[in-house]
Amino acid sequence: MKKILIIEDNQDVRENTAEILELANYQVSTASDGDNGIASAKSFQPDIIICDIMMPKMNGYDVLLNLNKDKKTARTPFIFLTAKTERTDVRKGMNLGADDYLKKPFQENELLEAVASRLKKHSFLKKEFSKDLAGVKQFFNEVSMHEGIESLYENRDVINFQKKDTIFMEGDTAHALYFIQKGVIKTYKTTESGKCLVTGLFGPGQFFGQLSVLSDAGSYRDTAIALEDTSLFEIPKTDFKSLLFGDKLISNKFISMISNDIVELQEQLISMAFATVRQRLAKVLVDLSKKEILYHSDNKGISISREDLASLIGTATETAIRMLTDFKDENLVTLGVHREIYIENPKYLNNIAMFG
Repeated sequence: MKKILIIEDNQDVRENTAEILELANYQVSTASDGDNGIASAKSFQPDIIICDIMMPKMNGYDVLLNLNKDKKTARTPFIFLTAKTERTDVRKGMNLGADDYLKKPFQENELLEAVASRLKKHSFLKKEFSKDLAGVKQFFNEVSMHEGIESLYENRDVINFQKKDTIFMEGDTAHALYFIQKGVIKTYKTTESGKCLVTGLFGPGQFFGQLSVLSDAGSYRDTAIALEDTSLFEIPKTDFKSLLFGDKLISNKFISMISNDIVELQEQLISMAFATVRQRLAKVLVDLSKKEILYHSDNKGISISREDLASLIGTATETAIRMLTDFKDENLVTLGVHREIYIENPKYLNNIAMFG
């Protein structure tokens, strides 16, 4: 049974609202002012809160602000009750994080529909989506149903690229970001001297291109090519921004799905700035092994050109080769006939990556 907390100073409104909800098979708790409402929210732990705006001692806005400071109550769906009809009052509540509002006096069906809608959306937001194509499509499908944005799920076919195909070029108009169903993507920037700096390697279950889509320049920051036969799921810029700048809760959910790669890129840049070449090489090899991308046909060795490896660790190709030879002499890796790299001691490599 779902639990609902009603915070309302008017006894008649409070009791009538509680009765309607109890008859609809909800478990209801009530509070007559903001202070008691906050205390009840923390002890009762409701699935949704319905709160009046104009109350003595503490108004509804302050109640919401206080609840948002507590991790246990910050994500609880929140509906304002208001007798005010001015847009500024409604907008203020929504800007503070309220999910919905009801104008008093309201009809029974309006109350029940608002509660059911918020609970349904909250249930969706708590759901975990798998980091594969099925999970991403399920996310888009459910957002489409909840928000009525039909374009999010229309014409979402997988696009196939062959090895060495270019997905986009540095400077091209950034019209979409991509999700990788299978294959490996390399992104790189070209320096003024003509050298290529690898900015990322992405495998199945990862997004790429999101920072370019958000940039003010409106163009891709680097070039993306397929290192092997690859299948991609395209997300147009307009849909991406609808998710980011629409409903705040859905936006947070979507950001959590695409942000791991951004965090990883930040860690890579910090590593390149402060770690030794030995540490950087060890970290790249460990990361590639964990992701299981760029694996040789035997599914054990990492197949990557020495030029790309050098670009990933930010050093000259000759330096990368010498360091790789050192790792071979230390029995940390072995090298195959096709220059694939087999990790023999992942634990020690990880220690090098962390501590040098």
